[in-house]
Amino acid sequence: MTIFQAIVLGIVQGLTEFIPVSSSGHLVLVPHFLGWEFTQAQAFIFDVLVQWGTLLAVFIYFWNDLKVIVLAVFRALAKGKPFADPDAKMGWFLVLATIPAVVAGLSCKDLIEEAFASPKMTGIFLLVTAALLIIAEKIGRRDRTTDDITWLDSFWIGCSQVLALLPGVSRSGSTIAGGMTRHLDRPSAARFSFLMSVPVMLGAGVLAFKDLADLPAAGDFFVPLLAGFFAALISGYIAIRWLISFLSKHSLYGFALYCTVLGLIVLCTG
Repeated sequence: MTIFQAIVLGIVQGLTEFIPVSSSGHLVLVPHFLGWEFTQAQAFIFDVLVQWGTLLAVFIYFWNDLKVIVLAVFRALAKGKPFADPDAKMGWFLVLATIPAVVAGLSCKDLIEEAFASPKMTGIFLLVTAALLIIAEKIGRRDRTTDDITWLDSFWIGCSQVLALLPGVSRSGSTIAGGMTRHLDRPSAARFSFLMSVPVMLGAGVLAFKDLADLPAAGDFFVPLLAGFFAALISGYIAIRWLISFLSKHSLYGFALYCTVLGLIVLCTG
């Protein structure tokens, strides 16, 4: 992988991690259409570790929210009332929402890596993303905010995140759709989706560091990885700001149409 390739893929990762069109799917399809060939192990580890760039983008954008939540959790624990404070409760909601994807990711790691090598499967799962977005728009009342989230809501959204382990299923798309099917408004569903990405991307990146150490010539891979990281950080921050503003006035149908068209192109050309 060259530095140029890493920068291109980092930009793709940053933009599509938060825009609900599947970053994992695009990281499979962009090299496929451009004729770039990477080993399966190298591609998978790059895809996971470059997410740390988008993770940092989340930290920067939501720094005040995250600081308030973390401090509230520790204060509530110190008082022996972990769920009394609304901000502390939000912290536990985010933990609960993370558990389903962690369990599924650890138990199905090999199957997930194999799926990342298949453009055809990516095309199919892009159509799944489109269906999720349409369903969310059709059945969601959009009359609740993050202040109304319950334990059941967070677990439901966490289960929807499991689908995003497959390339082509958008993590932000599936979790925003999950929130909207629980009748959250679009910006609130997006905010919860972005906040819950922190523990998942952090954990996936830590696990991938071990695989990176086992790669032959892992040191030569470090510079492209660093370039991809910063490209993802910058583009990811831009994507977060844009999407939250966009969703306050617009529906998800445009993203569903994009995923449908791209999925069909992949299936017809693959």
